Amino acid sequence: MKSSFTRRDFIRTVAAAGAFTIVPRHVLGGPGQTPPSDQLTHAIIGCGGISASHLRMTHARLLALCDPDSQRLANRMKDQPPEVKGYRDFREILARSDIDIVHICTPPHWHALMTVLAAEAGKDIWCEKPMARTIGEAIRSRDIVQRRQRIFRINTWFRFSSSLYGFGTPAAPLRKIVANGLLGWPIKVIVGAATGFNWKLELWSGKTDVPPEPVPPNLDYNLWLGPAPYKPYFPHRVHSSFRGYWDYDAGGLGDMGQHYLDPVQFILGKDDTSPVSVEVDTPPQPADAVIPWRRVTMKYADGCAIILDGDNREKDAPYLEGPLGKIWPGLRSDIPNLARKVADLPDLPPANDDFAKCVQTRQPFVLNEQNASRSCIMVQMAACAVKLGRSLKFDPVALRFIGDDEANRLIDQPMRSPWHL
Repeated sequence: MKSSFTRRDFIRTVAAAGAFTIVPRHVLGGPGQTPPSDQLTHAIIGCGGISASHLRMTHARLLALCDPDSQRLANRMKDQPPEVKGYRDFREILARSDIDIVHICTPPHWHALMTVLAAEAGKDIWCEKPMARTIGEAIRSRDIVQRRQRIFRINTWFRFSSSLYGFGTPAAPLRKIVANGLLGWPIKVIVGAATGFNWKLELWSGKTDVPPEPVPPNLDYNLWLGPAPYKPYFPHRVHSSFRGYWDYDAGGLGDMGQHYLDPVQFILGKDDTSPVSVEVDTPPQPADAVIPWRRVTMKYADGCAIILDGDNREKDAPYLEGPLGKIWPGLRSDIPNLARKVADLPDLPPANDDFAKCVQTRQPFVLNEQNASRSCIMVQMAACAVKLGRSLKFDPVALRFIGDDEANRLIDQPMRSPWHL
């Protein structure tokens, strides 16, 4: 089935929407009522498993749901009030002038394109991780969001709330420890099972040599693929197992990478830079399917290093290690009286972590397009090295690999016509 709602239709509809007269707010609500125009409104694009958590968010009034799979859409539409409309094509949602925020809950090969189109349509954006599927897409998303002055957040929160998965403590005290020099410099970080982080490599492995099957009638497979290359359909390519295929994500790196590495970027104070090298230990990767890798090491120009332990070779490893001390999960440390020392350190500045308030005040969210693009770039650097099976050098200013044309072609990958950034 082919989408009948073209980009030209989208532009025409948005232009028409801009011609509506703005009704004064006091006309829209009776005495003692909150006028509808004073309420934030939102839509959710993508009705897979992760969308359930977005449905529970109360920052805005839900007006629309969208999915190219009619069965998934129908399941999410159950018990919704009449004002919630269902759509197959997300562009019809972007053309609505009454929607303030879009939640992008699709596979990652759509994230950047939908972010850009939403920003151009004047929407604010709450996007699932990873921010983008390539380095180039992350850069373009960042630039368009900033140019259009939209409010953006990526849906990972461990730099500003909750404990770091199995590590057992939030990121804030670790940032205070590092920023105040209690570990010395440079810092080594180990992200793996020993420090509380599961890379889910077997779970998100793709399949090879699978015979194609007929596309089920409830799925608009052409629209589901969107900018991704056309590949014959089989069920494991889509929905809950899509992460195992390079066209849509990067396996466990794509699923967990921004959750795990954005807090590291925050703890090390690296929001304005990127590693300068990435080394990998991996079996040869198939062209289409992602298979488990063993180890990824990323290094910064100042000597800080992040080790992604994929084969669980680290045993009782510290999460953070510097010349002056080590920290294990649970804030266990070889630094005497560490807890007391942390308590005596000044608190971090307050973070803008209320997304609805940021939308209303136009203040950047704490994890926004700028710092999220840097942590996404880190994830995609690792993915490029794993896919190619070799070490790479990276320029953190130009955001290009050094002396490697094949790696740089992975930065800006073509999209299937008619989609483009």
